[in-house]
Amino acid sequence: MSMSDPVADFLTRIRNAIQARRPAIDCPRSNLKVRIAEILREEGFVDGLSEASDERQGKLSVNLRWNHDGNAIHGLRRVSRPGQRWYVGANALPKVRNGLGIAIVSTSKGVMTDRQARKLGVGGEVLCEVW
Repeated sequence: MSMSDPVADFLTRIRNAIQARRPAIDCPRSNLKVRIAEILREEGFVDGLSEASDERQGKLSVNLRWNHDGNAIHGLRRVSRPGQRWYVGANALPKVRNGLGIAIVSTSKGVMTDRQARKLGVGGEVLCEVW
């Protein structure tokens, strides 16, 4: 059975793990999910990630970052969906929570944060927002 929105499934798995206070999640691997997880690690939202191979497409494990106040991720929101894509130019990239969060953008130069896209002067599809 095919999945219509694997990025939304990935974000929902993270959201559900936070609600259930789980230390890590496992999900099917794709290059886009790996890049999103790497961005979350670079920005300090998750501790680490690892990839394992299986007979299908592989497995991606993401370790969530916890502290005494709770999880480092306070909110996740899928912005561009398969039924309603959201493309923005370089001058219209959103600022999430006045710069306290990040927007993950798929550009012609790869998947990156809104800050990196603004610095390079490229726009693209806004995949999700994290704060």
